[in-house]
Order: sequence, then C-alpha cells, then structure tokens
Amino acid sequence: MTAPLMPKATAVWLVENTTLTFRQIAVFCELHELEIQAIADGDVAYNIIGISPVANGQLSEEEIRRCEADNTANLVANIVERNVKETNAKNKKVLSPSQRNDKPAGILWIIRNCPEIADSQICKLIGTTKPTILAIRNGTRADMATLRAKNPVAIGLCTEKDLDNALSLAKEKLAKAAAPKKKKKKKTAKKAAAKKTAKKTVKKAAKKTTSKKATAEKAAKKTAVKKVAKKAAKKTTAKKTTKKTTTKKKATAKTAKKTTAKKKAAAK
Repeated sequence: MTAPLMPKATAVWLVENTTLTFRQIAVFCELHELEIQAIADGDVAYNIIGISPVANGQLSEEEIRRCEADNTANLVANIVERNVKETNAKNKKVLSPSQRNDKPAGILWIIRNCPEIADSQICKLIGTTKPTILAIRNGTRADMATLRAKNPVAIGLCTEKDLDNALSLAKEKLAKAAAPKKKKKKKTAKKAAAKKTAKKTVKKAAKKTTSKKATAEKAAKKTAVKKVAKKAAKKTTAKKTTKKTTTKKKATAKTAKKTTAKKKAAAK
C-alpha cells in the first residue's frame, strides 16, 4: 500500500475527526508514529488544513468505524486507491510526496540492475528528466552518498509489465545494433565472391572471343588460299584449252594446205 496524495493533510483530518490510534494513522499515511503524535499535539502541521479521505474517495466511513473498533486493524483504502500505480497511469503519474522523493532511488536501481535500458526509457518509466539521470549515473548528485537503490515496482513508480517491456525493447535495440555488423561482413564476403566470379567469367569470355577470332582468322586464311588455288587452276585450264585450240587450228590449216596442194597437182 502507498500513502494518499496529501498524507499530512489526511493525517490532520484523521487526528481531528476520528478516534484512530497514532499507529493506524501512521500506517495509512506512511508517516512516523511520532510525527502523528506531534500533529495531535500541534507541534507539526498546525498550519495545514485537514483533507477528508472519505470526501476524496480514498476511504469509506465503514472502514474507519471498523478500525476504530479494532485497534490492531489497519485501514484499507478503496479499490481505486489500492493500486496507486494504476491511478498514477490514469492521472498522468500524480504521485505522493514519498513516491516523488523515492524517484532517484528508483532511477539508481534501474541503472544498476537494468543497464540495457536507455535514459529516454527511464524518463518514461519513472517520469523524470535526463539531467537527473545523468547526475545519478555520473555520481554528481548532491545526496549520492545517502541514496539507496529501490525497486521502482515496489515503490509504485511503474508496473512490472512496463519494466519488462522496457527491458525487451532495450534488448531488441541492442540486438539490432549488433546484427548489421555481421550482415555487412557477410555482404562484403558475398561481394568479393561475386567480383571473383565476375572476373572469371570475363576472362573466360575473353578467352572464348580470342579463340573464336583465331578460328575465324584461320578459316578466312583457308578460304583465301582455296580461292587463290581455284583461280590458278582456272588459269591453267584456260591456258591448256587455248593451246589445244591453237594446235587444232594449225593442224586443220596444214591439212587444208595439203588438200589444196593435192588438188593443184591433180589439175596439172
């Protein structure tokens, strides 16, 4: 259980309007029993106006009567006031003075036990500022020597769910921050392998193209040689045919001369 929103004013009202013991009022308001006695004597909080916890919905009259009848019983707050953390979430973290004083202790506990949680997350969890977190983290706060770490869940500054969610988010961020380095290494290795394969393929392609060019040149040379040989063969065949024709013509001319000579001789 946690103290009401205005513990001293509530204690003043309970002292003035009920027959509850100092111990019962001290337990409910989270104050020391001697402080309640000093309020009753008028030494402390004489200038504070009492606030009714019944009017505020923190206590019921039946609960006050029950505890007045039994001195050993403790006051139990209404359902809305039992879980102060829930009311803090609904009322935008309206905290009691004792809870406000315990904020540095909660910050110190998170820094020591949950170092993964970032300062921005601590600000959301406890409702503080970054300069106070830095002062506690660096040990430059004025009351650092007397400051004792307290679990913020036990104090009522946040819920276990909120703390677990903050832890899981912080771990996910750390994992994401560490993961890209590995991916980059893998990517660089893949890039190097891809470059090597590309070079090999380029070399193979160059070799193929050079071999193709060489074969093409050889084929061109062969065709050129064949053409030259064909031309030479044609020329030789043409020469032979011309020689034959000339010899034939000469033979026919000779035969013609002979025949004419024969004719002339016969005519004589």
